[in-house]
Amino acid sequence: MTRVLIAEDQAMMRDALAVLLDLEDDFEVVAQVASGDEILPAALRTKPGVALLDIEMPGGGGLDATAGLRAALPSCAVVIVTTFGRPGYLRRALDAGARGFVVKDRPVGELAQAIRRVLAGEVVVDPALAAAALSAGPSPLTPREREVLVAAADGSTAADISRRLHLSESTVRNHLSSCIAKTGTRNRMEAVRAARHSGWL
Repeated sequence: MTRVLIAEDQAMMRDALAVLLDLEDDFEVVAQVASGDEILPAALRTKPGVALLDIEMPGGGGLDATAGLRAALPSCAVVIVTTFGRPGYLRRALDAGARGFVVKDRPVGELAQAIRRVLAGEVVVDPALAAAALSAGPSPLTPREREVLVAAADGSTAADISRRLHLSESTVRNHLSSCIAKTGTRNRMEAVRAARHSGWL
């Protein structure tokens, strides 16, 4: 019997997943959480064999939680289950240590089979998303550019960002200009939207 943790902020989706997985003979849902900051405490408390994590949740999403969960509980396999089938998200999830990446519009039987394959040692990725990720290539943003663009997402000025990240204003402006150029956009807010759409933020 494999113990399962579900992290999903939409209560109806979370409950449905739990009910459907509990119908499988080899799964037992032992924890359900609605925010990213609940994932690690719940996992340490219940010791699941697999964690099904959504990407976008309050309190930090599944991508942020994946690396921490893999470090604190390496026996727990992480499978990202998401609506957001973006190539950049797939790369970030795998880099963080996720063993599976599936989209929510698949039948629950396929999800159960994907979980079993992950537990058997495979890396399981939605085929259409894998093809899109290969054609899209890696994120062009450097880690620092990504950090600056994330800081700019709330409309902060270059001065605000420089204070927050301990960078000079000119360095912040240079990074933002580079982000705009790399995303093929006209300003920082368009760059934020484009990077989010690609799954780079």
